[in-house]
Amino acid sequence: MTFEIERKFLVISDQYKQVAYKKSYIKQGFLNSKKERVVRVRIKDDTGFLTIKGASNKSGTTRFEWEKEIDLKEAQDLFNLCEEGIIEKYRYLVKENNHTYEVDDFLGENKGLVVAEIELENETEQFSKPNWLGKEVTGTVKYYNSNLSKIPFSKW
Repeated sequence: MTFEIERKFLVISDQYKQVAYKKSYIKQGFLNSKKERVVRVRIKDDTGFLTIKGASNKSGTTRFEWEKEIDLKEAQDLFNLCEEGIIEKYRYLVKENNHTYEVDDFLGENKGLVVAEIELENETEQFSKPNWLGKEVTGTVKYYNSNLSKIPFSKW
């Protein structure tokens, strides 16, 4: 099984845009958003993906993740089966020492929310925090994309 270990932070300034080495447009919907298993369809630029995620551990840092690239047309068709609430965002990739932050600048009903994630090798791995990072929200379920699709940032 493949596990993802990540920490999540709010972003407090747009300085990350100046140092980002890549920007992508992402649209995603959820075929299933139960906390035990999330099944997501995503289009990132012109590529489709199907992802299954398991429940998070107690700290919210680790969970099973399986992802496969799928045909773009198939991904577009799967959006017809998604639960209500589509997520759209720009993702910026920012290198910080030997790690990469994925910074999501949300659009639509989640506009104004900017969240950064960093993937780690283990839960206690040390990493540097750029000055544009704010409060840590790892494990805070309202920041999970599957929850943002149901209760968007604009309705908090």
